[in-house]
Amino acid sequence: MNQLSARINALSPSETLAMSQKSAELKAQGFDVINLSVGEPDFNTPDHIKAAAKKAVDDNFSFYSPVPGYLDLRQAISEKLEKENGLTYKPDQILCSNGAKQSVCNVVLSVVGPGDEVIIPAPYWVSYVEMVKLAEGVNVVVEASIDQDFKITPAQLEAAITPKTKAIILCSPSNPTGSVYTKEELKGLADVLAKYPQIVIISDEIYEHINYLGQHESIAQFENVRERVVIVNGVSKGYAMTGWRLGWIAGPKWVVSAINKLQGQYTSGPCSIAQKAAVAAYKGDQSCVAEMRVAFQRRRDLIVKLAKEVPGFKVNNPTGAFYIFPDCSYYLGKSFNGNKIETAADLAMYLLDEAKVACVGGNAFGAPNCIRMSYATSDENIEKAMARINDALSKLV
Repeated sequence: MNQLSARINALSPSETLAMSQKSAELKAQGFDVINLSVGEPDFNTPDHIKAAAKKAVDDNFSFYSPVPGYLDLRQAISEKLEKENGLTYKPDQILCSNGAKQSVCNVVLSVVGPGDEVIIPAPYWVSYVEMVKLAEGVNVVVEASIDQDFKITPAQLEAAITPKTKAIILCSPSNPTGSVYTKEELKGLADVLAKYPQIVIISDEIYEHINYLGQHESIAQFENVRERVVIVNGVSKGYAMTGWRLGWIAGPKWVVSAINKLQGQYTSGPCSIAQKAAVAAYKGDQSCVAEMRVAFQRRRDLIVKLAKEVPGFKVNNPTGAFYIFPDCSYYLGKSFNGNKIETAADLAMYLLDEAKVACVGGNAFGAPNCIRMSYATSDENIEKAMARINDALSKLV
């Protein structure tokens, strides 16, 4: 007898984490698996950030922290937003959580109720649609193909809005596509959203610092929607701190106040030591961020070049994050040893079995013809992985 709640039964497990786990199991069995499924930098946390954490331990920051996070961290984030983004948010408009994933979910649970519609551009990060399900909202998926660089247009956005629309979740730079909305493109979306004051704009900017176009652009810069934008960010990607679990939001006080109430009931404040490390991340030397970005851009150039050499792959040139998202529909319907590749998830499993390369099928991202490959790994691994993929795909008929 299934005694689980309907809420939990409606959720799907995370396909990215599932693929990462499967590749780890194969590795444990002695197979040489190259993991392109994981969405985290392969760099170590910079030394000055680790030193701040060690000092925090020695200074006995081992007690509960305030629910929204320590004031010095929220001040550091406020200063970062002013300096890097030209945006003014006071510390009481900022709230820190256990990773940006919790930050997104906090916003969704705070503003979305049963029957409320949430516009989600596809391809999307796997957890967005599940978070909306958790809030008993309705996902309204707006598809953007590789031909439009996986970015929705103002006309597509307007067509998706109804009287029930309560929120939109934007992600730029994007996971899973690596696409980045330009200032002009964001202005086009903002001008549409300005006409609908009931819509909360959740702007996931966790990949802000991994951007090959130059200046990061936030939709919060536009005054006609600014009061309804909730920025989500954190230290995971830009500072190689995924395991520290420290994310944050910046937004209108009414949202922050609601999330303070919600978080106070189910996790309280985030890890005290991680917060002190995050202060050092934001206030310290930023050269580490630039060095990692340079390495990611070099790897991007390498993997895009190699992916374009794969027969049948359709590849765009991502301008941020550390993913490529090739359209592999050419291989759908083909077979190997009697096993037919019906979906991108099947193709990802075939590549894991036959090439010992872990990728993630695009089904989970709302793009069933694509697969996501992370290039947050060494140049050598990228070259080996793409050679193996090419070889495995050549066996499909």
